[in-house]
Amino acid sequence: MREKVILVCEECLSRNYTMDRNKLDKSERMVVKKFCKRCNKHTIHKETK
Repeated sequence: MREKVILVCEECLSRNYTMDRNKLDKSERMVVKKFCKRCNKHTIHKETK
């Protein structure tokens, strides 16, 4: 089972990315360092609820 996840930039709070993840393997929230177009730099993106 895979679920869609929305990633939000920690600095500007814009919703930039969507990803799929395995629901059974991971129970904690996804945290990824990705490029934010609004901030124009690499920032930490966290999964929303």
